[in-house]
Amino acid sequence: MPRILHFSDAHIDMANYGRHDAQSGLPLRVMDFLKSLDEIVEAAIVERVDLVIFAGDAYKDRTPSPTFQREWGRRMMRLARAGIPTLLLVGNHDLSPALGRAHALESFDTLEVPYVRVLEKPALLCPDDLYDLPLQVIALPWISRSGLIAALDEDGLDPGQAYEKMSERLNELVEKWLDEKVDRSLPVILTAHCSVQGATYGGERTVMLGNDLVLPGSLVKDPRLDYVALGHIHKPQNLNPDKHPPVIYPGSIERVDFGEAQDKKYYIIAEVERGSTQVEWRELKGLRPFFDRYVKLEKEEGITDRLRQALPGAEQMRGAIVRLVIEYPRDWEASIDEAALREYAAEAFEFHLVKRPQAEARIRLPENQAIGALSALELLDLYWRSNHLEALEREELSDLASQVIREAHGEMPDMPSA
Repeated sequence: MPRILHFSDAHIDMANYGRHDAQSGLPLRVMDFLKSLDEIVEAAIVERVDLVIFAGDAYKDRTPSPTFQREWGRRMMRLARAGIPTLLLVGNHDLSPALGRAHALESFDTLEVPYVRVLEKPALLCPDDLYDLPLQVIALPWISRSGLIAALDEDGLDPGQAYEKMSERLNELVEKWLDEKVDRSLPVILTAHCSVQGATYGGERTVMLGNDLVLPGSLVKDPRLDYVALGHIHKPQNLNPDKHPPVIYPGSIERVDFGEAQDKKYYIIAEVERGSTQVEWRELKGLRPFFDRYVKLEKEEGITDRLRQALPGAEQMRGAIVRLVIEYPRDWEASIDEAALREYAAEAFEFHLVKRPQAEARIRLPENQAIGALSALELLDLYWRSNHLEALEREELSDLASQVIREAHGEMPDMPSA
């Protein structure tokens, strides 16, 4: 039975900032992503898988720098030299929003790299297209909004309607291929870069129709399929657990942001057989740790000590990416010793301190006074007082507001005296 490796959402230049490696010159965060990519490529070669499916989003956008194209190309060429057929699905980050412009993976097709095939349009691949592997692959790459409108050839559609119609057409196309084209004696894989109804993003947000190309769950769970290799959503998940076919988002290959702070990262090894597929989740090792902490301050005493206690230990923070979000009354600002916190987190790879000072929730009017009885300037003065502005600031703002109000009513502004 064919043995495949499935991964997605490499985004190797997603975080090209911060410190650089002295030897390679690459940003250290980019090297984190390349380390995971190396682990995946090495597994494919050492274990001699029959097919590699990359389900889209090699980069953060369609115009990666030549340096990042070189690093991605080196890894794909390793697979090509090993004679491993590799399918590269075009994702939304790889594709230009303008119709007709080259996408980020196009060079592999242009140069006709052996064993590497780029899929930029819906396609049904048979054994002849897969170096005689006893396998069939239905591929659904991302469709840009401009491509969507052009394909539908309908005027006056809003994006939600366009995505819904395209979802219907793709559903009909896959149904037609399954009904009329596929060889029922061979396994069928569906690979797509899109959202699927019922999937969850990080933070457990469920995919909804309207602002994205969303495939119906019934399509990807069709028992005539034997494995569904998805990309686009970074949260690892099987949408059809303990049933056939496995419908899998392996997730991104490194933590992209704090929304993925708790996520483990994977690639998939699957032994695909007609009516029965065995799936192995392979956890990527050595990911850079993320720590995300939130503190709402309730009392002013000992603030800095309590904030230190909310952070991981100094050893845990070594080499980690750390965020501390603080919510507190605005007039406690001076009690927060930012320098001391940054010194405590000095061994972190990055330390993000996010301060969220809170103004009073409501402006309280004097007793027995109705809001309608106050002038515009009096209401503004109450607002500025609630935000703890100094008397001089309030006076200057009041003078400016008074001038604006007079001009709005057609009065001449005060002229400076001679």
